[in-house]
Amino acid sequence: MKTKMTELFDIRYPIMLSGMSWISIPEMVAAVANAGGLGLLATGPLNPDETRKAIKKIRSLTDKPFGANATLLFPGAKENAKVLLEEKVPVINFSLGKGDWLAQGAHKYGGKVIATVVNDRHALAAEKQGADALVVTGHEAAAHGGDATSLVLIPSIVDAVKIPIVAAGGFADGRGLAAAIALGASGVAMGTRLMTTKESPLHQNYKNLSLEKGVDDTIYGVYFDGLGCRSLKTPTAVKAYRRGFMGMPNFLSAMVSSQDIAKMLNLPYFKLFFGVMFSGYKTSVQMAYLANAFKAISLATQEGDLNKGVLTVGQCTGLLHDIPTVAELFARVEKEALEAQKRVTAAVAQ
Repeated sequence: MKTKMTELFDIRYPIMLSGMSWISIPEMVAAVANAGGLGLLATGPLNPDETRKAIKKIRSLTDKPFGANATLLFPGAKENAKVLLEEKVPVINFSLGKGDWLAQGAHKYGGKVIATVVNDRHALAAEKQGADALVVTGHEAAAHGGDATSLVLIPSIVDAVKIPIVAAGGFADGRGLAAAIALGASGVAMGTRLMTTKESPLHQNYKNLSLEKGVDDTIYGVYFDGLGCRSLKTPTAVKAYRRGFMGMPNFLSAMVSSQDIAKMLNLPYFKLFFGVMFSGYKTSVQMAYLANAFKAISLATQEGDLNKGVLTVGQCTGLLHDIPTVAELFARVEKEALEAQKRVTAAVAQ
């Protein structure tokens, strides 16, 4: 398959692995890259030393192009992003922050930058900041999708910008890929589908559960991580998504969780704590939500805890019926996309 996405990133299939914490690890990134897609390393749970080691690990497992993400709102994200520039990572994906400095740095060594956006305003801003492409995330997506669904969001942003678009939110098979291309995108990002593959490190408990759930079995709300997030609907998730007292997060639980985060990121706890406190009321509340959500997601992905864990998945979990290898999945997606194209061509020709 040949699209603007495959040409820009020098890959075979116009499919990107979403950067998912504890899922998009070096082995998973390399599996996607070796199969012909674009793998993205998730740096959210990593400190700078771990990020550097992860990049070197990926390079030991594949000679194909790959990328890494930086969610700039998260603690330690800017430090990780600087490592990505120092290591000359081929593709850098940024979100929830201003990425002009990343674009400038990456372009110096020939790297590409792709920004994740959820609306026209953010898309135009990212293009102006120097992004080479956009991941456009619809409401169907796992975690932080936009307010608009992919069906209308993708063409609206295609009309607004001049750079290639990677569609995210609701894409799990070749029919979805064909639809995304018909809407003007150059490819798709897959998170929910790729986390339920043989190479994925997602705990088997949640791989099995993802196969059992339908398209209606997700939950979306703003009181889990403070941003508007979609997860697998379980009794634990329903409880985690409930509005707290006066709409506030559980600060006591957040303090405990933030200590774990500080250790994980190799940051002095008081530096993290006071940094958040002095960032302002609104940011402090947001960080408290994120701290609690971070812990719940970690318990699901790494430990398979069905009682305390919460797994972020998209509505396309209802389209999953097996656990293939990444290579098997990509070959199937290509075949299905070509079949869908033939059906459309035949219907239009009549």
